[in-house]
Amino acid sequence: MTTMAILFAAVQLLGIITSIFALLSTRTSQGTIAWVVTLIAFPWLGVPAYLYFGRTRFNGYVSARVEDEKEFRNKLGLFNNDIAPFLINSAKENKELAAFEVLAKLPFSQANQATLLINGHQTFEDIFQGISKAQNYVLVQSYIIKDDQLGEQFFASLAKAVKRNIRVFLLYDDIGCYHLSERYLNRFKQAGVMVNSFHSSSNVQNRFQLNFRNHRKIVVVDGKTAWLGGHNIGDEYLGKNPKYPNWRDTHIRLDGPAALGAQLSFVEDWHWATDEALLLNWKPNPTRQGDQRVLILPSGPSDPFETASLMMQQAMHVAKKRIWIASPYFVPDEGVQQALRLAALRGVDVTILIPEKPDNLLIYLSAYSFVAGILKAGVKILRYQRGFLHQKVFLVDDYLAAVGTANMDNRSFRLNFEITAIVDDKDFAAQVETMLLNDFGQSNEMLIEEIEAKPLWFTILSRAAYLSAPIQ
Repeated sequence: MTTMAILFAAVQLLGIITSIFALLSTRTSQGTIAWVVTLIAFPWLGVPAYLYFGRTRFNGYVSARVEDEKEFRNKLGLFNNDIAPFLINSAKENKELAAFEVLAKLPFSQANQATLLINGHQTFEDIFQGISKAQNYVLVQSYIIKDDQLGEQFFASLAKAVKRNIRVFLLYDDIGCYHLSERYLNRFKQAGVMVNSFHSSSNVQNRFQLNFRNHRKIVVVDGKTAWLGGHNIGDEYLGKNPKYPNWRDTHIRLDGPAALGAQLSFVEDWHWATDEALLLNWKPNPTRQGDQRVLILPSGPSDPFETASLMMQQAMHVAKKRIWIASPYFVPDEGVQQALRLAALRGVDVTILIPEKPDNLLIYLSAYSFVAGILKAGVKILRYQRGFLHQKVFLVDDYLAAVGTANMDNRSFRLNFEITAIVDDKDFAAQVETMLLNDFGQSNEMLIEEIEAKPLWFTILSRAAYLSAPIQ
């Protein structure tokens, strides 16, 4: 037997062995079939691709806390006597909300004020103003940071805070900030900002976890106020990208005990990245302006459940009159597709808002492989015409609304670390309703006739693209 024949046989055997791991660990039937076929038929390509893109669990994140999760949170002092009066037992008051709490591993809190922030100028003006009022510390986490005009404002805001003896912590994602220069990052360090990346591949155990991302966008000031939502840090989020001149996005500001939930998410990510447990304020700061109930729901590939997917399915199950969803990327898994169909079939107004102009061709093509099925069930899909829609929002009936970072796709459901704020309040829900109705008014409805009129080559291409959904 020649050397090449031995090498070929070894690679083929490695492909078969790896396919067994894929069979046992891949979470969706679609992903399992795609990986097994690729690994056996094309092992030279499939094996390295699986090492980098096939993992579905993010190893090491929880164990990096040294102690178990509950003890870690207790050690931080989150569940102390000070916050107990502001926690709600939703299992007793509204069992439909209890599942959200189980997924979040946190309860709803009360005495909060949620403020809806529409588009970049309003969002960043509010965040920079909040940072300028910090008294002790500022926590900032972003998936993307760009060295542009907004990036310069961002740097100046944090540098000024440091000069006032405010502790500032900055966490960014390695992949999202891949093009960010060391020169720019060093400016933060030289100014006194404590900067770290979220190391998705920081040790031997997770050396090949490059397909995972920390997609969270969080700002916390003094443990009293938090911001989260769709905006990264870059000029395009202010509508300054010539390709997408009208960027449509949404953020939320939370004043009150709920800010501690966002702070906890940051602290756990920081601990993973640095092995450092930050000493921060964990005393709740109830607001006088409002008494809204808010739940902070982090999700990610280290969770025992597919948290983001289950969150969306639960929202669809509890909806009695309507569920409206806005997402820039719409490639839901089979469970979410079925939940959408069931909601529409029982008479719920199910409306999905997506962009007309995509920034990801694969996701755009993938959607055409399944939308006909959900349209026939009565789901409405609207395509936003006035620029690029990037917000991640959902509204259930007239009382429950959410703003966060999770998209309606496999990456957010299984590969990304995300965070969502769920608000149980009729007034806030009414604000979200008004916002979405305005977006609907600038959108066109997708019709089944449009899908069926697509040529055969387009249908084949869209179905082929959908096969890559597990790694998109």
